[in-house]
Amino acid sequence: MQNEGYRAILAGVQLDQDISYSMKELWSLAEAAGVDVAGEMIQNKERPNTATYIGKGKVDELAELCQNMEVDTVIFNDELSGMQLRNLEERLNVRVIDRTILILDIFASRAVSREGKLQVELAQLKYRMPRLTGFGKSLSRLGGGIGTRGPGEKKLETDRRHISKRMDEIKRELAEVKNNRTTQRARRQKNEIPVVALVGYTNAGKSALMNRLLSFTDKEEKSVFEKDMLFATLDTAQRNIKLETNQEFILVDTVGFVSKLPHSLVKAFKATLEEVNYADLLLHVVDASYSDHDFHISVTNQVLKEIGAAEKDRLMVYNKIDIAEDITLPSNGEENLYISATRGDNIEQLVDRIKEKIFSDRTVVKMLIPYDRGDISSYLCEKARVDTMEYRNEGTYFEVEISRKDYGRLEQFLLLE
Repeated sequence: MQNEGYRAILAGVQLDQDISYSMKELWSLAEAAGVDVAGEMIQNKERPNTATYIGKGKVDELAELCQNMEVDTVIFNDELSGMQLRNLEERLNVRVIDRTILILDIFASRAVSREGKLQVELAQLKYRMPRLTGFGKSLSRLGGGIGTRGPGEKKLETDRRHISKRMDEIKRELAEVKNNRTTQRARRQKNEIPVVALVGYTNAGKSALMNRLLSFTDKEEKSVFEKDMLFATLDTAQRNIKLETNQEFILVDTVGFVSKLPHSLVKAFKATLEEVNYADLLLHVVDASYSDHDFHISVTNQVLKEIGAAEKDRLMVYNKIDIAEDITLPSNGEENLYISATRGDNIEQLVDRIKEKIFSDRTVVKMLIPYDRGDISSYLCEKARVDTMEYRNEGTYFEVEISRKDYGRLEQFLLLE
């Protein structure tokens, strides 16, 4: 469901830092939720008003604006308390929501998997629990709309016990999903398949890069949804990438980050994001066409720190160089690559860097496998990078790249110079 017909004014309080970018992003978030944005109002204050977030004079000014511009919604750039929500709605006589409700609403509309829907619902309930007096009234008076849709967005009773019970149910269901993921991860680790995770700010082009790497390995039929919009994809996607060299790795696409990402969402998606913690390499995808990409990088670094993945080995991948005009970028170096996922620029170079990073523990050896050990020959052909294979009198001769673990396991078949 889209919020067709909703018309809103954006409101923000500027304390000691410039919020122009944050407000611009709020505008994009509103549009992503299907809202028609009529304008914005910013107030400079030393601290937000406890009762109404903005000052009394600004509340009167905003009420007049709402009436003159015929808007039915005001979206605030920061998280509001239940009391602030209630007071503002009584004074403005329109729906009042905050940045957190807006982001949760977008997530609710984009979640596809059972796990994604459960995680969003859990975050929504955590947000509502301390705001029952304010938010509950908002829902009952205005009904439907932004912040009242998506998985679990049926009419909620404003009863703490009811919400607590539902939260416990969701946590149990998510624990089951987590156990299944742990089993899958154990299987991957047993098979020694490296994991590469795509991380970065929303709309940096992570899904586009995943699709480019899939087409690079002739697996376009497994492509993921991509669109030039905030949070186009929400659910984590995993694809197996098998290279011409027989080397393979799992590529994981994760939910994009955004400034002021609600803590409840980071917490709710921790189970999904823990895939990042188990990755062997992170590809930090940056929108090179955006002038303040350093801000995007710092937000992503902060979220990675929150989930315990700040020290992971990573490559900085500056995407969209095909449209990055007059943008100053860091000098090209060991850890920085410049690509265009849509046009395909420097994708081969990226694949080479990935291989260098995740297959560095591999070594090229010569082996002679007896003909009665066809199982080992099959294993090498399927799992290893075979440079040479010859049938000789004594058995099958290989020049092959193998992992350290396989080296120890197959040492008896090595031909030492």
